Amino acid sequence: MAVTAQERKLLIGGEWVDTGDWIDVASPYSGERVGRVAKAGAEETRRAIDAAENAMAEPLPAHRRAEILVRVAGFLGRRHDEVAKNISDEAGKPMKAARVEARRAMSTYTFAAVEARKLAGEMVPMDASQAGEGKLAFTLRRPIGVVGAISPFNFPLNLVAHKLAPALAAGCAVVLKPASQTPLSALLLAELETEAGLPPGWVNVVVGPASEIAVGSWPSAHPRRKSTSSSATQRR
Repeated sequence: MAVTAQERKLLIGGEWVDTGDWIDVASPYSGERVGRVAKAGAEETRRAIDAAENAMAEPLPAHRRAEILVRVAGFLGRRHDEVAKNISDEAGKPMKAARVEARRAMSTYTFAAVEARKLAGEMVPMDASQAGEGKLAFTLRRPIGVVGAISPFNFPLNLVAHKLAPALAAGCAVVLKPASQTPLSALLLAELETEAGLPPGWVNVVVGPASEIAVGSWPSAHPRRKSTSSSATQRR
């Protein structure tokens, strides 16, 4: 099957950013170049985190988060073959396995859309003690903050979906670093989220070696970022 090389930019604050430096993406099956992606540095990472924090200053209500997630699931379904071929090209998977992964990602977004509407607090009866008789307490769920997500190479779409969809369902903006070997699916998914109506800054994607985009220093360099989602299988 012929492979058409793609060229993709970073997504930062709703804008597609060309840094002037590029990372080539090659098929592990054929060694053929299947695309190239703009390479991020520490500056792009800082901009992405700032964009995510600014986005969260205007929270998205649950119904909007759910609607956006449903639209993304629909896009994944309608563009199923394109999405699967993208996975196959960059990860070297057979199309049969790539189609399974694309369907799993669609399910991930569908489940997240349901949870977005269900995330709520609970009432807690206080009459376990005499002082609490006739009283009620309640809990509220609030977004914890910007999520820093690192995804591995082996499931370049569905494991990215497992990072993004739950975070968005909970009302958290995301800065995503996909594996440099397989960033095309992550950027395609970010494109679909933008098309689905996700406002600027809620998903940001930076691609590059961890040592150069300062992933390890995110917690200390950006103390306002409260949540981290990472993977032990990440290649660097």
